Amino acid sequence: MGGWGVNAKIREAAMRTSTNTFLTRRTSSLSLYQISHRTTHHSLLCIDLHKPTHPLLLIKPLFYSFSSCSSSAFQLFNEMPHRGRELELTLFYHVIDLIKSFTARPTSVTSRIAHCLAFKVGVLAHLPTSTSLLIAYSRAADFSSSSALFDEIVYRDVILWNAMITASVENQCFEVAVNLFLELMREEGVGFDSTTLLIVVSASSHMGNLTQGRVLHGISFKTGGLSDSFLCNALIDMYAKCGELSLSECVFEGMECRDLISWNSIMRGCAYNNYPEKCFCYFKKMAYSSELADDVSLTCAVSASALLGKLSFGQAIHGWGIKLGYKDTSHNSFENSLITLYSQCGDIEAAEILFKEMKYKDVISWNAMLEGLALNQRIWEAFDLLHEMQFLGCMQPDSVTVLTIIPLCAELMFLREGRAVHGLTVRREIGSHLSVTNSLVDMYSKCKDVKMAEQLFKAIPGRDLVSWNAMISGYSQNGHCREAQYLFKQLLQSYSQFSLSTLLAILPSCDSSEFLQFGKSIHCWQTKLGFANNNLAVNSLMLMYVNCGDLLACFSLLQTVSAAAAAAADIDSWNTAIAGCTQNGHFWEALKAFNIMREDPIIVSHDSVTLFNLISACGNLELVFEGGTLHGLALKTSLESDIRVQNALITMYGRCGEIENARTIFRLSCSRNLYSWNCMISAFSQNKDGRKALELFRHIEFEPNEITIVGILSACTQLGLLRHGKQIHSHVIRFGFQGNSFVSAALLDMYSNCGRLDTAIQIFRSSPEPERSVAAWNSMISAFGFHSNGRKAIELFHEMWESGTRPTKSTFISLLSACSHTGLVNEGVRYYNNMWELFDVEAETEHHVCMVDMLGRAGRLDEAYEFIRQMPTQPEPGVWGALLSACNYHGDLKMGREVAELLFELEPDNIGYYISLSNMYVAGGRWKDAVVLRRMVEDKGLKKPAAYSLIDVGMG
Repeated sequence: MGGWGVNAKIREAAMRTSTNTFLTRRTSSLSLYQISHRTTHHSLLCIDLHKPTHPLLLIKPLFYSFSSCSSSAFQLFNEMPHRGRELELTLFYHVIDLIKSFTARPTSVTSRIAHCLAFKVGVLAHLPTSTSLLIAYSRAADFSSSSALFDEIVYRDVILWNAMITASVENQCFEVAVNLFLELMREEGVGFDSTTLLIVVSASSHMGNLTQGRVLHGISFKTGGLSDSFLCNALIDMYAKCGELSLSECVFEGMECRDLISWNSIMRGCAYNNYPEKCFCYFKKMAYSSELADDVSLTCAVSASALLGKLSFGQAIHGWGIKLGYKDTSHNSFENSLITLYSQCGDIEAAEILFKEMKYKDVISWNAMLEGLALNQRIWEAFDLLHEMQFLGCMQPDSVTVLTIIPLCAELMFLREGRAVHGLTVRREIGSHLSVTNSLVDMYSKCKDVKMAEQLFKAIPGRDLVSWNAMISGYSQNGHCREAQYLFKQLLQSYSQFSLSTLLAILPSCDSSEFLQFGKSIHCWQTKLGFANNNLAVNSLMLMYVNCGDLLACFSLLQTVSAAAAAAADIDSWNTAIAGCTQNGHFWEALKAFNIMREDPIIVSHDSVTLFNLISACGNLELVFEGGTLHGLALKTSLESDIRVQNALITMYGRCGEIENARTIFRLSCSRNLYSWNCMISAFSQNKDGRKALELFRHIEFEPNEITIVGILSACTQLGLLRHGKQIHSHVIRFGFQGNSFVSAALLDMYSNCGRLDTAIQIFRSSPEPERSVAAWNSMISAFGFHSNGRKAIELFHEMWESGTRPTKSTFISLLSACSHTGLVNEGVRYYNNMWELFDVEAETEHHVCMVDMLGRAGRLDEAYEFIRQMPTQPEPGVWGALLSACNYHGDLKMGREVAELLFELEPDNIGYYISLSNMYVAGGRWKDAVVLRRMVEDKGLKKPAAYSLIDVGMG
């Protein structure tokens, strides 16, 4: 039951009250002194109560700014003759009418003036007058004055009590309303009526207090109040808002006489509790009854159609609404719901036509259209609509408007647009809304501006749980793991109750083995709070264990879930485990998990996400046979048309050297996106076919992004095409990609490999030091080494360490390679030995190859040989291959032959080893051995790839 129904009942009761009811009282609700001091200097401060002058003549100038209704009343009253000290009956009634006129659109000032007038004339003893004043104060949002006036009245009737309880509800003082009702029940000589119960039920509805609502329902039944349809409607609304729709239906079915509001209340309750089928069912029943639908009924039915995704139902109701005359009226809630319906059903053009044809648009209309455009990926049109809305004088954005746009900026990482919307909230003074501030914190976090998010979070005066969750999630998603965990510990001290969102916010901060123990404590906390069977919580925990390297705990949790409740271990859980393994480099474990999933007695069917991750794992392991098998599985299960699966197949075949298969999939794809083009360009670049990569780039059907640029710069680097590289560099500057770390590193590599070290240095130095990525540092160190400037490479490495950037394994590969090419052997050995102790980087095969190559180039073959022999793990063929090259370079036939024999066993089909040994035989004059070795190569059918040189002759 809305507020209009309550007020209508109060007004009706007030009219029934005898107008000659007087109370023998000398004082008013507020002293004249208090009221005078609360009123502006233009009002009653100058009144002399001992003079017979009419009070309205003294305050007439102030009334010119009031409403037309009030002005007319003042004019009539001023034309009356002046009175003496005795109260004339005519004057009495005119004062009452004047005070009633103030209640239509009261302000704090007009209410106080009316109060002074009533006190002056002596009509405060008249209960209807006091009730009108109380209502005026309430509607002017001056609840304290309403309360003070009520407290001053000694003899109160039920209408006055109802007015005071209504004032409490209207001013969001729901607890006060309930306490007043309890006080009324204890009051002797004054009883409550159905209107009282209606108002208190409304308060319980706002509080969501189901127990209290049931008690009121019982009182209503006991006192016979359920015969009042208004009260029953309020009970229906209360139960629905408390989540007890079945009780709402019981009240509705038990009503003897249902009106239109009854039908609307039950339909709104169904929609509120996400039962659109029931809502539609009640709408059909109402259509067959004698009640004629109004705009509220039609709005509920349209909303139900939108939730069900039934466009045809909504269109039928749209036609019915036009027939009933609800098109082009001020009842725009119906048309607003239609905009939402068409938007959610994908017919955004119909929504736009309806919006443009609306004669009466309110802010909800604009918000619905904005949300529809965003929902249908019409991003820039949504921003244009917001821009248009700002320049309308009659309509301005509200908090709902910005709450529609800000998540859009966050999702698409539109930081500049997000800042503009932030500025809008400040200008329109809606930034103080907690929900808006929380949304801005989330937006800045997702746009990687953690500092701004942190500033906003610290400035929030009354943070709620959403505020904490948003900031913790922002820290976690941006790699600030320790800050996230510290903030979480602060949260534990402030709140005793948490939500699932808190768990999902903190778990991503556990992304390495050092945070495993903290992650386990979160697991215990999650179990304690009762989220053990929640799918999202379990999947997040599994991903946390994979990120921390504890695969055993991940799969143990998966098995526990499967054993406890088979329904919980759905495809999302398996995908979480498989994707976690793939993303963290555990490719074999991902394939094994898939085999376990297929052997599960509970049939869990794979989906496109499963295949995407498995194909990616095969591509990283270069398992072309297994990848082809998964390709066949995708064809068999009709998942080959999924664009993610197609892109994964292109990447997998490209990494496995099956470039023709990759081209076939790309050519046959009917729904290529930008990532499809990026995958194909990268496949050509990885297979040393830069020319075809450039040709494909010329025909690209989308605007290139950073990944496209990295792929095509790699092709330019391979071909040594400085001219084309410069053109791509211009594109980078034009579209603002120079801040991307991968693009910057690719540019450094391109200029370095094309002989322009000076330009590479210029690009590197032009970027601010805090913004330089590890990739940029590594590329620059590698560039110095490539140009035989090892000392500069070492200096740059120390500069990198001093800047706070942690070296990676790629950093040491570049550094050791630079030392190798410039003969800085002692320095290289020292850095290798300190990798683990000082920099926490474990040596891998690439580092071993660099060490052997460095010692070999310096002629220290024996040291290189001993280095390999003392390796803690079995050396890879590449390590022995580096030693073989050094033996060939220095002519050490004895060691070279020993190493070659070992490599023939490890990689019998690698022709490079045979050629190196043959060259050593020739250099040593052992022609017979060289001939025997070449015949062996011919018998095996091995062929040396043809060498080539490149020159730029103007490609396109």
